[in-house]
Amino acid sequence: MDKSVKNILIFIAMLHFMSFDRPVQEKRYALTIKVQELRNSKGVVQFTLYNKEGSIPDERFRAYCKQGTAPITNSTSSITFSNLPEGRYAVNILHDENENGKIDKGFILPIEGVGFSNYESIGLSNRPKFSQASFELDSEMTKSVTIIYK
Repeated sequence: MDKSVKNILIFIAMLHFMSFDRPVQEKRYALTIKVQELRNSKGVVQFTLYNKEGSIPDERFRAYCKQGTAPITNSTSSITFSNLPEGRYAVNILHDENENGKIDKGFILPIEGVGFSNYESIGLSNRPKFSQASFELDSEMTKSVTIIYK
């Protein structure tokens, strides 16, 4: 085999292997979550993000993928989670009036405001599930969540 042909074949082989050597870049996006109509400006709003089936309800906040808190201004609050991989997500919000990081309850139901993406109301017969609360994140997105007080 001619030396120049051999060099060309080696070069082509190197290009071929180099293309497989690079990891596929995952698409990443920012998700902004907003809540309005909070009953007061006490405390903070805790925003919790989930990305797995069966992860909600999660009353003790153990199965989430990201979590953050934000202050309340004029009965509204928002947070942005950046650099999230494309996929399915669900949001849980807690109006944590006493800033203890947990859902305070009366007899059975929460006494602080809570909310889940895609839910307008919750109750014993309408408990949040990931399959119903989740949405596809495949671009930059802003999601509004309704706060529910009992």
